Amino acid sequence: MRMITALRRLAILLPAAAVLAMAADADMETLRRSFENPPDDARIMMRWWWFGPGVTKAEIERELRAMKAGGMGGAEVQPVYPMALDDPETGFHNIRYLSDEFLDVLRFTSEKARELGLRLDLTLGSGWPFGGPHIPVTQAAGMLRCDRVPVPPGASSVRMPYLENGEKLLAVFVARGDARQFAPTGIRQIPIFKGDWQLVGSGADTGEPRVALFFISSRTGQMVKRAAVGAEGYVLDHYDRSAIENHLKNVGDRLMQAFGANPPYAVFSDSLEVFYSDWTPNLLEEFRKRRGYDLMPYLPALIGDIGAQTGAIRHDWGKTLYELADDNYLRPMTEWAHLHGTRFRSQTYGMPPVTLSSNALVDLPEGEGAQWRSFSASRTASSASHLYGRPVTSSETWTYLHSPVFRATPLDMKAQADLNFLEGINQLVGHGWPYSAPEAAEPGWRFYASAVFNDHNPWWMVMPDVTKYLQRISFLLRQGKPVNDVAIYLATADNMARYQAGRERIGGTTGGGMGSDVAAQVLDAGFNFDSIDDEAIAQVGIPYPVLILPNVERMPLATLRKIQTYAEAGGKVVATLRTPSLAPGLAEAESDTPRIRELARALFEVAGARGALVKDEQSLGKELAALYAPDVRIGSDAASVGVVHRKVAAGEVYFIVNTANTPVHTQAAFRVKGLKPEWWDPFSGKRSAARSEGAAVALDLEPYESRVLVYSANAMAAAAAPASAAHVPLDLSSDWKVAFGNGLTTEMGELKSWTDTEETRFFSGQATYEKTADLPEAWTRSGGEVYLNFGAGKPAAQNRRGGAAIESPVREAARVYINGSLAGSVWKPPYEVDATGLLRAGSNTIRVVVANLGINRLAGTSLPNYRLLNLRYGERFQEQDMQNVQPVPCGMLGPVTLTVR
Repeated sequence: MRMITALRRLAILLPAAAVLAMAADADMETLRRSFENPPDDARIMMRWWWFGPGVTKAEIERELRAMKAGGMGGAEVQPVYPMALDDPETGFHNIRYLSDEFLDVLRFTSEKARELGLRLDLTLGSGWPFGGPHIPVTQAAGMLRCDRVPVPPGASSVRMPYLENGEKLLAVFVARGDARQFAPTGIRQIPIFKGDWQLVGSGADTGEPRVALFFISSRTGQMVKRAAVGAEGYVLDHYDRSAIENHLKNVGDRLMQAFGANPPYAVFSDSLEVFYSDWTPNLLEEFRKRRGYDLMPYLPALIGDIGAQTGAIRHDWGKTLYELADDNYLRPMTEWAHLHGTRFRSQTYGMPPVTLSSNALVDLPEGEGAQWRSFSASRTASSASHLYGRPVTSSETWTYLHSPVFRATPLDMKAQADLNFLEGINQLVGHGWPYSAPEAAEPGWRFYASAVFNDHNPWWMVMPDVTKYLQRISFLLRQGKPVNDVAIYLATADNMARYQAGRERIGGTTGGGMGSDVAAQVLDAGFNFDSIDDEAIAQVGIPYPVLILPNVERMPLATLRKIQTYAEAGGKVVATLRTPSLAPGLAEAESDTPRIRELARALFEVAGARGALVKDEQSLGKELAALYAPDVRIGSDAASVGVVHRKVAAGEVYFIVNTANTPVHTQAAFRVKGLKPEWWDPFSGKRSAARSEGAAVALDLEPYESRVLVYSANAMAAAAAPASAAHVPLDLSSDWKVAFGNGLTTEMGELKSWTDTEETRFFSGQATYEKTADLPEAWTRSGGEVYLNFGAGKPAAQNRRGGAAIESPVREAARVYINGSLAGSVWKPPYEVDATGLLRAGSNTIRVVVANLGINRLAGTSLPNYRLLNLRYGERFQEQDMQNVQPVPCGMLGPVTLTVR
């Protein structure tokens, strides 16, 4: 406020340009200070699995306090399957989901989180997808079942298929062919008769094989996955509003009783994994209202080829499905959340087949996946946020990371989180934090398919360093506006035209059919991109300089007209492989298709056409760079360097990541004029000068290193490096005294892995390395910076579950003390700490506390046998990749040197 008042006074005395410059400086300084000490709402969250739930208030409070100490901003409570049987002798028991005892524990958790200043989200159910014992079969997830019954030669009837509860026979057809495939012509619908036998119908028996197609409105039978005790039951029908209302009444309203006047920050829905869910009982009625014709005669098109109309009919069916999911699931969920004073956070992807713009119906879009150079749910969610004005986009982060459990390292966390940041994510929800009963043996309980990020990890001591980095970047990527020059059109209509009943996953609207190289070509050409779909174009237009239509065949006429107007106003339009040529659905095929072809020809093919057609996707990047100035031009290693650009009021902010396990030494030119660059350190928050020549900035990145480059009017100027005396590096690799946390002490003449010694092969924990180093007085007066360096990492094979493909010289984290003072942490390249000012002439004590992974302890024990648990509750989970549980190298491996720069 004082700064604003001062600027107002100066406005009377100074020219307007000078006042604006001072205001910009003030804005940049405010941003820098916030970057150094970011707000708590940018802290990472953790998915908190309550197993059973067999939880106690004492352990809940302990774990909440541990999250706070670890730099986390809160948790998302997700009750899941039991991990242990009730035990009257110890008092351990699994609390029944939604019982009074469960609500009491949830109420305690809410109050304690609020007291600690932590955010608390709540999964609006147990496990996933939504459902449970309150869902009858008549509200269970629906599917279209087709029984294919061969018709023997000369037969006039076949036996009717058996119908279970919740099923209804819709129609019967006879076609030429067999149970595997039928001919697209000559398909006849015949009347439905009651009884055990169905009349095949009239018509000459030519002797060709025939098949009767019985279309049945059925149920998937899918049960809630990983359900807690008392939460077992059918997955609900997301197309049926009454099913959603039933769930909200019996689960949502019940859960809210635990919160009273302090609702959770958000309620959450996990990814839509309702497999085979492609039908609902009233779909024929809804289809007729929404599409204007009767789907019944065309049902064979949903399972096979009936000719040229097949794709259009499937499109209309798919469009009806996603509209029903929007209207009867997403909208009621958000309305209910607002009614209860909270927000709806949703992973809006999967099956049912929702679209990018379905994300506009929720408060907090969330993605999953770290495929930053292709299409992913994370990119779709962030694109929707950019289009519809949502400032925060979260991702389920670290799912399966470096499986099996307790194998993930702090560097793994950073490396994969950086990929999410490159996709536009700015809120991380870690997957995850397993609640672990005090009775459980170390390293504690774990989720069946996830990394573990709780304080049972030996390397927990550096978690605050990791989370502070993630908090800084999350905060920074919320500032200003994204500078994504390219919009890649999602061919939703084409994708829906490929839908087919009976497929496990018919959903998803990203990437299908558009060619594999589009995203990579855009990135390598120096641009970042968002996705866009028909609904977004209709609602907000095309707010990007460049639009790509990747291999698009079907497109609504209204969309193509918007694109034509966009091109006429100066927008750059590029189509790859082909141009739009078909209307999406059946009703508009005859009227709109000719006009679509006419507009596409005018846009891409005639002389002076405003659009460009690229028939070879490998030349797309070159075409884009010719049409529009790239945001960033990177010399070499461009494919491994990712960049996110945010435009803020006082300048330009670039987040830069080396995603590779090898160093990058190159230059990058940024599309910025009139401003100067400086580096902001995402680990300390401090600023430093950037070396630049014209528009080019020197880019020197260690493996998996990330940096922040900020352009402003008053960036820090590069100063001449101070003269320092040259010194031969001092080798400290030998003669360390090592004390392990289990009481074992030893002397290491040469550094080696703990797994090389039988006594420590299965040790998981911390070990303290200590030695003295004698320094001549000239070292302390060198005038340069002194670093304690632990060596370079070695490139390694990539784990199929992701993470950092590097073997660290310190495995996996360390805290370094010099003469009793903390010098810093070591868990990422470069593996060193700044020792300047901490050393003295003569004797110096160096102490390094090293922590490894929990998997070594796990490898040295017998893995749990869940036979009795499964007999009691049914098999609700299978631990994954446990055949790979083995001790991994650990400790300080060297070489260790003191160097002066």
